[in-house]
Amino acid sequence: MADLRGKTIFITGSSRGIGREIALRCARDGTKVVITGKTAAPHPKLPGTIHSVAEEVIQAGGQALAIQLDVRDEQAIQAAVAQTVEKFGGIDVLVNNASAISLTSTLETPAKKLDLMWDVNMRATFLVSQACIPYLRQAGNPHILTLSPPLNLDAKWFAPHLAYTISKFGMSLCTLGMAREFAADGKGAKGIAVNCLWPRTTIATAAVEFNFPEAILNASRKPAIVADAAHAILTRDSRSCSGNFFIDEEVLREAGTTDFGQYAVTAGMPLFNDLFI
Repeated sequence: MADLRGKTIFITGSSRGIGREIALRCARDGTKVVITGKTAAPHPKLPGTIHSVAEEVIQAGGQALAIQLDVRDEQAIQAAVAQTVEKFGGIDVLVNNASAISLTSTLETPAKKLDLMWDVNMRATFLVSQACIPYLRQAGNPHILTLSPPLNLDAKWFAPHLAYTISKFGMSLCTLGMAREFAADGKGAKGIAVNCLWPRTTIATAAVEFNFPEAILNASRKPAIVADAAHAILTRDSRSCSGNFFIDEEVLREAGTTDFGQYAVTAGMPLFNDLFI
């Protein structure tokens, strides 16, 4: 499958950062992109809204639907999916990108932060996938792609920020289980490709800007590398590409990319490995 032309792509957390970049990369194929975010109003410190990204999607060659969506709200999820199907006739691809982060230790993580990360990360991934699956089953090349890391039970990834790690690995466990549950059964069910994608390096997003020193932000890559890797995955045959924990750089190397300098925030600077890598 060369591109995603005509496909409907539902992306959570797509008003900025990696979600926005995936939306724009897909739009260049002539896709129908659903942009979602918790608020429709501009953020006081961050650029971009669901409406500004929708305009960018249209300018890039796609169709757009902007939906204000708090992924913690099950009824709002159901309504957003219904609105998507009503406008575009179905859903071909779901990208679970929405995420909350707090790199705090056990004693420094209040229940409010714990609940936020669990609800936005694991619970929302489960519920949005659950809502989209009936429509994905009707698609010709259905994909669920979740932005979460490869599973790794080494304690070094749990001890410094246990709550965050559990919530992100919960997203990855959704992939592990759903890939098997919704695989092609050889009896007519086409199956849904369910995969994870994670960057090899830190990515220059608000999460890195606000949670890491500036030196790490400067040693990061741009969100475009994740978007290009996502596009490469989503154009694969769903029948033969499921249950994988992809790393962006590896995906692009396999696709023939050789120039990774184009993705660097600071040319020539040694890169900083992401968490869980």
